[in-house]
Parts: sequence; C-alpha cells; structure tokens
Amino acid sequence: MGITFQNISFRFNKKRADAALALDDITFTLPAHQFITLLGAPGSGKSTMLQHMNGLLRADRGSIQIFDMAIPAQKGKLPQQLRQRVGLVFQYPEQQLFRETVIDDILFGPLNFFADRTEAEQAATDASQAMGISETLLQQNPFQLSSGQMRKVAIAATIATKPDVMVLDEPTASLDPQSRLELLQLLQVQSVEHKRTIVVVTHNLEEVFPFTDYFIVMDAGKVVFSGSPAALLQQSEILRNAGLQLPAGHSLFTELMQWLPVDSYLTPEQKVSPSPAELAMAIKAALEANSNSTGTSDVILEDECRSMSTLDVVQEDECRSMSTSDVVQEDECRSMSTLDVLDVAQGADDNEQ
Repeated sequence: MGITFQNISFRFNKKRADAALALDDITFTLPAHQFITLLGAPGSGKSTMLQHMNGLLRADRGSIQIFDMAIPAQKGKLPQQLRQRVGLVFQYPEQQLFRETVIDDILFGPLNFFADRTEAEQAATDASQAMGISETLLQQNPFQLSSGQMRKVAIAATIATKPDVMVLDEPTASLDPQSRLELLQLLQVQSVEHKRTIVVVTHNLEEVFPFTDYFIVMDAGKVVFSGSPAALLQQSEILRNAGLQLPAGHSLFTELMQWLPVDSYLTPEQKVSPSPAELAMAIKAALEANSNSTGTSDVILEDECRSMSTLDVVQEDECRSMSTSDVVQEDECRSMSTLDVLDVAQGADDNEQ
C-alpha cells in the first residue's frame, strides 16, 4: 500500500464558493518505497498537494490514505504518528531550523518522537552520517552555514525521525550543480537502501529524471499525467502544455537517431534519456564505427570511379564517331540543297514554256 489521493479538492479562500481551486478533484496512487517526482510549473498546485501529505493543509473534500493512516478532510483528527512517519522538508530550510546548534536541530524530532534518549541520539548520529555532516559542523550554529549545508541539516533532521515517507519541496533550489547532484544521490540511497518513499516537488524534469521511478505531472490544480519515466517521454504535448520541457539528453538523442545509430551503443535504460556523458560515448562509438565502414566504402567507390572513367573514354570515342557521322550527314544535306536548286530551276523553265 502506498499513498492514495481520492477526489481531493482544496481552495485557500473558504469564504467564496466561486474561488479558484488549488487542487481540483485529484485522484492518484503512488507506489511505496520508490523515488517519486511531482512535476509542475509554478502555481500548478504541486506544493499544495505536498502539504496535504502530512496534514499541514486539509482537503475540503475527498480522502487521503498514507499506508495504513487515513487523513480525513477538513477538521477530522489526524493520525497520531502522521508527522513522524511523513517527514516534510520545506523549500527554504531556515523555516524549520531554530536551535542553537546543528546537532540540537537534528535531535529535536527524535527526542519528541522516541521515549529513549539513547535511541534518539543514535538516530541523529545515523542521519548526520547519511547526509555527510561532519562532527565539526554539528557544533556550529545552523544559520552560519551555507544554503547547501542548511539543506542537508534540514533533511538529516527529517531522516532522524525514521519516517516512512519523505516529502521535499524544491530540495535543490539555489544549490550549485554539484550540490544538486549529490543531494539527489543521497535521496536515492534513502529510497533504495532504506526503503523509504521519497516524494520530490520540482519543475526541473531534466535534473530529477535519472533518479525518478514514478512521475506525477500537475497543471492548474489537476493531475494530467501519472506513470513511468518512459511513458512520460511519450507525452511531449502534455509537458509542453504544463510549461515543462523534455530532458535535453532525450531530445538530442532523438535528433541524432535520424542520421547516426547511437542507440546501438546505449543500454535499454540509457536509451530512455541518456546523460550527457553516456550520449557523448555513444556518439564517439558510432562515429568510429561509421569511419571504419566508410574506409571500405571508399575503396569500392574508387573502383567504381575508375570503371566510370573507362566508360567515359568509350563514350568519348562514341561521341567522336557520332561527330564523323554528323559530317557525313552535313555533306548529305548540302547535296540535298544542290538538288533542290536544280529542281527549282527546272520548275522555272517549265513555266516559261
């Protein structure tokens, strides 16, 4: 059992019945223990949906099931363990960091959820190591850290509570390319090795594509696609209408296939959306193979050219023969012209008589 939204609708302005719906009759089921990405342009409703998963926002109607926990609409009582089992990481980590040291922030959740302090401290240590946070960093004030470091601390604080589900709102925002890659790799480890369901909200398809097992695409408060990465790549029109773009690697691969067989040098998984490095290696291999085959072709073409040259000589001799015939024909024409003159003269004599 995973995460199920059934006919969920939500509007921020409750006083107006005609106010726009932020979520409009949404229904979907997300598989458990996978890396899931919610895609959508700004204002599509993806972050609003995310906050429904741990009860920060409550649906106006519909039902939500998170594993064995039911989240009722409006003001029904939330499951007691919901906030521990569904950890939420905000887009801006400073919104959830408030203690004097990093270790105190990471310990805060475990100390509230676990009765045993030793267990809480071990959970905090394990989470810090999982996110690559050093002992020196643990003693610093979180607000003296870089944006990337703060993001890691916020995620470690969530991991320390041992959640079944981690939902993260734009976790790579404001990070440099290398930090984004490292963070997504760490989240993938949480999914694969620790069997956690990872739900990431983003508008950057190319960035998350290599890590994602399942996609949800939102547009104007509605779910317009749900399915596998391979299936998503066949929905370019849906992506375009939702303000999203296909991964550049996939687009380039599709274009290259028109003139170079790069697919022969990629695995089935890589063909879905090859990384720049994978595509570069495939192009190199295809060009080298093409170059080797072209060398053999050149020898054949050269022999063909020699044959053509021989034919040209024959054709030239034929042309000369044709030229000689033309001279004969020209002489015949002149003879015919003389005869014509004689005929005209003979006709004139006949008339005078």
